[in-house]
Amino acid sequence: MLQIPLITNSTSAEPFDPSKCVASSVRQGREEWVFRRGPSLPPVKISGDTSKLKYKNPKGHRSAIRISRIVSETLRLGFEDVRWFVMGDDDTFFVPENLVRVLSKYDHNQLYYIGSSSESHLQNINFSYGMAYGGGLYGSDDRIHACMAEMGVPLTKEPGFHQYDVYGSLLGLLSAHPVAPLISIHHLDVVEPIFPNVNRVQALQRLKVPINLDSAAIMQQSVCYDKTRSWTVSVSWGYAVQIYRGIFSVRELEMPARTFLNWHKRADYTGFSFNTRPVAKHACQRPFVFYLSNALYNKNTNQTASEYAQHRIPRSECNWKMADPSRIEKVHVYKSLIPICGTRLREGIAAECCRQRRARWLLM
Repeated sequence: MLQIPLITNSTSAEPFDPSKCVASSVRQGREEWVFRRGPSLPPVKISGDTSKLKYKNPKGHRSAIRISRIVSETLRLGFEDVRWFVMGDDDTFFVPENLVRVLSKYDHNQLYYIGSSSESHLQNINFSYGMAYGGGLYGSDDRIHACMAEMGVPLTKEPGFHQYDVYGSLLGLLSAHPVAPLISIHHLDVVEPIFPNVNRVQALQRLKVPINLDSAAIMQQSVCYDKTRSWTVSVSWGYAVQIYRGIFSVRELEMPARTFLNWHKRADYTGFSFNTRPVAKHACQRPFVFYLSNALYNKNTNQTASEYAQHRIPRSECNWKMADPSRIEKVHVYKSLIPICGTRLREGIAAECCRQRRARWLLM
């Protein structure tokens, strides 16, 4: 097992030895860090003193120097057989298995600057479309981008990194996740918990269940059709199932529904750096959302079985003469671990096919 030290900022002149304490705190100005170390966790180290280095940016904070130097300081620790160093903010959730899966595509002997753009067009304009957001492998800080630019290392975009410069619910974004491994979710302290009626930590703990079963498939979208009821069913595996009255094309459902607001609150939906769609053009077309409640693996069939329970909210009356999805309490999805249809990508995943079976939806 590879253990990589965690390095943080501090103005303390005394070396911090986490092995001598269960919980310690280090202050810097008004901020305080509390380190809790268990026997299986890597050591925590304090980044070097940068007080002698000049910093003249009137709009920034000199802690940016320390953030940018953490990469080189970690490299100088001299670890053997280490191919990559990952740097991310403390409000970012990573899926390590998918991170490794994506990194395996690249030659670790070459220089790479990997991440993704912000969801906010204004954020990209204010900083740069060439800057790595979403927990980019060398951080999303502006100083890191400046260093990469001087070294001549351009941004390599991976759509699984998510900055999430938004407010509100991530349902629209996560349920229309691109066909790529989910790598990171940033700004979890700003957006609503990804599952309703629980706190942020509990929501991520629930998400870990399907991740542990099939990390490559998490959030991958498939679209099913129930022709007898005229329903469209969008399955975001391991997260949510949405049932729509009427028939929607895959092209429509691949666009995120606007369940979220722009980072710049005065900006409307044109301020996003990608196409979006309204949640519903008609009250009857508002989707019925079923969130993950449980998931398990059947070794005899080499399939996962996941259960999604309906999240009930007040709804406007609908007078359409078609079947009512509100009567469905739960949806069961059965999925093979190995995709058997669709176009295989370099990451080993693809847009998977699905079909209905006895009022349940079988994900192939």
